[in-house]
Amino acid sequence: MPITPHRTPVAGPAFIRLLSGLMDGGIALSSPDLSDRLSQWVDWTRAVALSRALDGRLPPAPAPASLFDAAEDAACVRVRATLMASLQQDAETERAVAEGADAAVFSRRYQAQQRAMMAATGRLRGRLRDMLAARSPALARLAEIDAVMEQTLSPRENALLAGIPDLLAAHFQRLQDAAEPAPTAEPATAPPLVSTWRTAFRIDMQNVAMAELDVRFQPIEGLLAALRPR
Repeated sequence: MPITPHRTPVAGPAFIRLLSGLMDGGIALSSPDLSDRLSQWVDWTRAVALSRALDGRLPPAPAPASLFDAAEDAACVRVRATLMASLQQDAETERAVAEGADAAVFSRRYQAQQRAMMAATGRLRGRLRDMLAARSPALARLAEIDAVMEQTLSPRENALLAGIPDLLAAHFQRLQDAAEPAPTAEPATAPPLVSTWRTAFRIDMQNVAMAELDVRFQPIEGLLAALRPR
């Protein structure tokens, strides 16, 4: 049985820890300085736009929008519940076809999941900003800041998240290679590891998808916190 090398645990959100566990060699540590990291993501034009949103004149009142109430709150909760149910349903489908599926099949499934998450969270985030902007001038400023932050950070974020299917494909291949019997093993005595490693991969893939959903909902949770009564 191959020996798994010891890895130093990676500090950080669950999503980062999950991805580190799937990578061969883990994730390289980076500077913990937030300002240093943001400086690599925000170019000067976006920095100017953000400065204007923070310090400029308050934005004009938007067109009338739906008011945030208990029904709207429940609708936001349903969006997340629907996405979670879809991820769980996909996991059941993957279990049914897993024995004949290769890494490319799972990569395409994960990409489809990402598209669904991006579309649903993007629509919801924009709707919440409209409702936030209708509340008060101060909250309208917060909505504008969130819009600028989305325009600034989303391209880099989406580019990074787009690499996850390839990471999962590499993880799939490593598990498959580790489960293959040694060339000298007799076919009749080779351990039946196929189902075991495929099951492990499906669990890993679902855990990563759920963690990515949490990441995509973080800005939405911030907007909801500002909208919900205290």
